[in-house]
Amino acid sequence: MKLRLNLSATPPPNQRPFLLGAFLIGAVSIALLVILSHAAFQAWGASSALRANTAHWQQQIAAERAKQASLAAYFDSPAAKQVLSRSEFLNSLIGQRSFPWTKIFVDLEKTLPPGVRIISISPTLDKGRAKVKLTFGAATNDGKIKFLRALEQSNAFSDVEVAGEKPANKQNERQASSDRVEVELTAWYATI
Repeated sequence: MKLRLNLSATPPPNQRPFLLGAFLIGAVSIALLVILSHAAFQAWGASSALRANTAHWQQQIAAERAKQASLAAYFDSPAAKQVLSRSEFLNSLIGQRSFPWTKIFVDLEKTLPPGVRIISISPTLDKGRAKVKLTFGAATNDGKIKFLRALEQSNAFSDVEVAGEKPANKQNERQASSDRVEVELTAWYATI
């Protein structure tokens, strides 16, 4: 048997550590690829369910917007506006009917000084509270001031604001000739 030896050359390097390292890195890379692929597939599945749910809600929103547009068109029609104005008028009549007229006259009687008289009362109901527009006539400035102070100190009236003051109009024969001034004011009235 002949054995060939080349003594002039260097021996071949040992490739085993490199191959073992490459194999381990490749195995770890394949394992990570499988894990990441599985996670990506699960994320895609979850996002597809989310996309389907979003599409369902977008369809429902579009349907509700169409309903809202049709209702807005209906309520903008002249017939609907007429019905709404009629219902507002009837509700205001019901509100005036339910206003405690007797109670307000009793409360005004307690605060009314001599020489002052009530000319008109106009209540409006706003969110369960009554806003009263009141016009009164006074024979003297002292009576006017006493009445305004009495209203401000009263438990029944709050936020009293004078809207205007003018000399009494003498052209009406039924109007008391002793009034020198007419005062308009607004106040919140406690109906309870």
